[in-house]
This record gives sequence, structure tokens and C-alpha cells, in this order.
Amino acid sequence: MANIGVAVIGTGFGQKVHIPGLQAHHRTEVVAVWNGGRAKAQQVASEHNIPFASSSLDEILAQETVQAVTLATPPFAHYEMAKDILKAGKHLLLEKPITLSVTEAKHLQQLAIDNNVIAIPDFEFRFIPAWQHFADLLGQGIVGKKRLIKIDWIASSRASSERAWNWYAQKELGGGALGSIGSHTFDYVNWLFGPASKISATLSTSILERPDPNTGEMKPVDSDDVCAIALTLTDGTLCQITLSAVSYAGRGHFIEVYGDKGTLVLGNPSQKDYVNGFKVFASELGAALKEVPTPEQLAFPKVYADGRIAPFVRVVNHWIDCIEANKATAPAMPEGIYSQLLMDLTHRSNETGKQLNVPV
Repeated sequence: MANIGVAVIGTGFGQKVHIPGLQAHHRTEVVAVWNGGRAKAQQVASEHNIPFASSSLDEILAQETVQAVTLATPPFAHYEMAKDILKAGKHLLLEKPITLSVTEAKHLQQLAIDNNVIAIPDFEFRFIPAWQHFADLLGQGIVGKKRLIKIDWIASSRASSERAWNWYAQKELGGGALGSIGSHTFDYVNWLFGPASKISATLSTSILERPDPNTGEMKPVDSDDVCAIALTLTDGTLCQITLSAVSYAGRGHFIEVYGDKGTLVLGNPSQKDYVNGFKVFASELGAALKEVPTPEQLAFPKVYADGRIAPFVRVVNHWIDCIEANKATAPAMPEGIYSQLLMDLTHRSNETGKQLNVPV
């Protein structure tokens, strides 16, 4: 079967993860790349042996070799670009957060349906071996009836106030920890534990100014960098989520599940590789936590210097499977819409100071 020609839109995360991941996959061929600056697009194309480069999305979509597109631009550009991609009849793999509002997300889902193409969000945590092992153990009922879920994602990526001001610093452009890592969190809570019925949230901005990379002038920051979120799941379980992008020597990324039979923990203390450092620990009825090694059959067939590439290759595999079956399966746009709904409600709860019901 012939390979699927893919265009990569965006050369930040797109160049670091999408291009090598797509070039590693046995069913995809990167045939075009986009950057807002034509010279930069051509430079990336040359470095990665990509035959076509452009600063025009229309030019990219007009290429007969382009059957599918991965969209790795910042969040504020997703909606308008994704609309054009889907209307052009191209399959879409979309970075998260998929849009800036649930209304936009639902519109993209409808466009995918109307144009008979497959749209998939990049929720790569579902495809990491230790996470799949953790999900399997949960499914086996190892903790019994859940009493408490505690999630800490405490990172240092933006802890320095010297880190440059850009779109991430601006709420209206989709910047902030909530969009960056909260979008993943809301997806995997839904995947692992089920939907929420209530949400309460407080967001804060710890670093109020950052230097403009061009002028050195200090520019205001209004996007969140610390989030405290409380969910009540539909089964009644309380889920406490703490996110931070500004914590030096942060704890890392941990999920703790406490039940009437035992405890299950998934954690990664690394601040540099948020994929390969995860381990699973379990305890029965108060015994000491012990590591439960991830079965070899779940392991990545190949790992890369950038840990993000291996799970992305699995996301691409999921996307290709959906394209060939002409049917989107989870995680797909409904999961992206749900994550966006909880992000919208998080902002609303923070602004109103109220606990909100989550629509069914």
C-alpha cells in the first residue's frame, strides 16, 4: 500500500517531533513543510530532505502529493488553519490544545465529518508504555473503589523570569500552563477515570513580565503558570490537580490513585524527558509501595534522543489506522472537544470564583 503524503505546518514542535516521527513511520512520507517565513520553510525542507516548502498554506494544500497534514502551530492559529485544511479534504493530526474554545473545536469536528476526513488530536500520553500498563492495572481493579485521585504536574520549564516573552505569555493566544499541560491532563483523566460532573479552579500568574526577545523590553504576562483544579467525577471520586510550569526542582509528573483495596502510582521525576521516566508503583491495603515493572510487550520498538518522538509515532500509527478504516476512534475529536470544554470551564470557574457543573 502506498505511503500517505503529509505536510507539516509549523517548524517549532513540528521540526523537533513531527518531522522525525513522520519520517520514522513506515506509512508516511513528509512531502511539504510550512513556516510563516518562506526562507525558514526552505531551510527546514533542505535540512530534512522535504521536497516542497512554502509560507502559504494555500500553496501547501494545492499540492497533489499532500493527502494529510499535521498542524503544529501555536494554539491561536489552529482554528483558522484547521478549517482550511479540512475544507481542502485533507486528513488532520492536530496539536493540543486543539482550539481556543469548545465552540471552535465542535466546528472542526463537523468539518471533518462534512469533508469525510479523519481528524485526530495529539494526546500522546495514552500511547506511552508505562501509562498503558497503569491503565491496565486500573482496569483490573487493583485499587478497588476509588477514594481520591491526586495529580501533580510540577515542572520548571518556565521557572526563569528571563525566559523570553512570546505567545505563551498571552492568554488570548492560548498561552499558559493550562493549555500546554492541562489539555493533556483533562484528556487522560477522562481516559483513565471517566468524565467529571463538577469543576472548581484557581489560576495564577507568578511571573508578571518577561523580556521581549527582539528589544529586551519587559512585556506583561497574563497567561497562567500555576493551576489548582478540583474535579468531582461522575462516580463521585474527588480528583485534585496541581499544575505548574514555574517550579524549580519540581516534583515532576505524578498520578496517585487511592482506593479501598490499595494504592496505584504513576510517576516521572524528570524535568527533561517527560516520556521515558515513568514508573508504576502499587500497594495493597497499606503495604509499602513497590514498583510494578511495565511488561516488555508494551515497550516502544524504538526510542529516540527526544523522548517525545516515540509516542508521537504511535499517535501517527493510530491516525493512519483511522484513515484506512475511514473511521475515527479514541482519542479523536470528541476527546479533544471534551478536553477543551474542561479548559473553558476552568477559566470560567477562575473568573467567577464558583464551582461549575460540567455539561453531560
